[in-house]
Amino acid sequence: MLSASQLRTLQNHLEDRQREIEHQLKQNDHFGMERSDQHDSVGELSSYDNHPADTATELYEREKDLALNEHAKQELKEVKHALQAIKNSSYGKCQTCGKDIAFERLEAIPTTMFCKEHSPEQNISEDRPIEETVLNHPFGQYEYDEKHATPYDSEDSWQDVARYGTSESPSDFIEDTEKYSETYIEADERLGYVEDYENFAATDLYGNPLPIYPTKKHEMYEDALDEEGVMAVFGDLHPFEKDPYVEEE
Repeated sequence: MLSASQLRTLQNHLEDRQREIEHQLKQNDHFGMERSDQHDSVGELSSYDNHPADTATELYEREKDLALNEHAKQELKEVKHALQAIKNSSYGKCQTCGKDIAFERLEAIPTTMFCKEHSPEQNISEDRPIEETVLNHPFGQYEYDEKHATPYDSEDSWQDVARYGTSESPSDFIEDTEKYSETYIEADERLGYVEDYENFAATDLYGNPLPIYPTKKHEMYEDALDEEGVMAVFGDLHPFEKDPYVEEE
């Protein structure tokens, strides 16, 4: 059972908390919920000319204020309930089993009406948003299959979209950028191929080589090899060598 001194300490703490919450809600107009619209908080008459990102930020702040307001109101309700229990001489008793609640628990949670064993929040909720049943994590969900195909991940999808335009401009990059379609991170990354020569070298359905037609990529590839003085990107090849990657013993 709580002593008179302990009960008085807890009651003073609850009364101070009640005044603090009520003052906070009055000062900030219940986290702005008493205003007619979120535009009032930013001095806007309309969202028509606002950037979508600014509108999204305002919406996020509005949702956050809603959550904070609900949390404060719920805490105030619990504080008042605990103070009423003190007046009724039922404070400090578990509403489920009727046993005394430890003073240490009341010090940590002065508004509690239950002992540790009968707390209604014994388990952490594992409920997840319904969207997760159809949406997966964007990274690390793809694996190589038996065909050893290159996976198409979220980075590839971003690059496919980014080449149609982003908020970046050539002045935002250190490297020289000729086109606005290249103003995104790793714009020079190979898409759909691994080696440069795959852009102009190919074979038919039976593995026979097809003619190589001069292209800009072909010329750039030849210039790069000439500059390095090699026959291929992985070095010089001996005539008629069939296994260039096998080292001689």
